[in-house]
Parts: sequence; C-alpha cells; structure tokens
Amino acid sequence: MKSSARTQAERTAATRAALVAAGRRLFAEHGFAGVGTETLVREAGVSRGALYHQFGDKTELFAAVLADVEGEVTRSLATAVLAEGEADFVTTMRRAVDAWLDACGSADVQRIVLIDGPAVLGWVRWRAICQPHILGLIESVLAAGVANGTLLPLPVKPLGHILLAIADEAALYLNAATDHATARDELTRVIEPLVRALVKP
Repeated sequence: MKSSARTQAERTAATRAALVAAGRRLFAEHGFAGVGTETLVREAGVSRGALYHQFGDKTELFAAVLADVEGEVTRSLATAVLAEGEADFVTTMRRAVDAWLDACGSADVQRIVLIDGPAVLGWVRWRAICQPHILGLIESVLAAGVANGTLLPLPVKPLGHILLAIADEAALYLNAATDHATARDELTRVIEPLVRALVKP
C-alpha cells in the first residue's frame, strides 16, 4: 500500500509540475487571456480533467504559476545578496535592487508578476501571493540591520512594506520605459540615497 501511495503522490506531483511549467511558458509569451485550457493541457501533456482536478480552473493554475515565479525570483535575490559574502547594508540592498531589476527584464516576471498578476487575481490576492516571498527577505535584512545597530531603530514590518512598494514601482517604471538603460540608471540614482537614509549616522 505504501509503495502504491508513493506512486500516486509522485504522479500527482509530476502532473502539477507539468501544468505549472506549461502555464509559465505560455502565460509569459501570450498573457493569461491569450492562453486557452486546451493549449495548456496539450503543452503539459495531460488531460483537461487533470487540470481541473489539480487546480480547479485556469485562474488557480495562474496563481500557482505566479507563486512559482515569485519563489524563483526570491531565491535569485537571496543568492545575489550572499554572492560575495558579508557586506554593509547599503551594498546588500544595492545587490538586491540590481538582482530585482535584472529579474524584471525576463518575460515571465514582466507579464505574469507585473502585468497579469494584479489584473487576473485582483490586487489583494496578487499581493498576498507575492508578499511572503520577497517581503520575508527584505524584513530579514532589515531586522539584522536594526539588531546590530547599523540602521535607525525603525519598525521593521512597515519599513519592509514601504521598501517592497518602492521595488514594485521601480519594476513597473522600468517595464514601461522605452529606454531601459536610462530608466535603470535613474532608478539606481533615486533608490540608493533612500537606502542610505536608513543607516545610522
């Protein structure tokens, strides 16, 4: 019985993974509205019934795809922050901002996270899915800075929300810009003094 249960669990996990991977490719390329369920299940190599069984509908699959993209972006930010070892707060945040703006250049982040996410799921649910990922990373960096006396003794949770809002708006600004190089330079020049202002004099 245990072997059979494991086999079923593995099949379920494989089906979900195939649907999320197919959804990510298709939603990034064509947008949520441009992808039908038939195309999704054909791309994933599963039945329509499997889609409904695993996710209920296309919107719930999209929510799972969004969470997958956000998780990957957060891992890449964490890797970038730690890439060159210990650093001061400003350098750490600069690394995080650079990694975030790099991620915003990818089609899946642009289309799935920034454009379709709030439109398809509504702002409240989009925020609920996205926040635990990157917000947790931001709060951990802030908490360490406050604890070791590097930063002004500000409440970490609201400060984390403010910085996340800045990151989201920076991404939207960059995504809408016709000249990405100039926009990115402008964003860096604006964000760095804001970050420096959090450091204790």
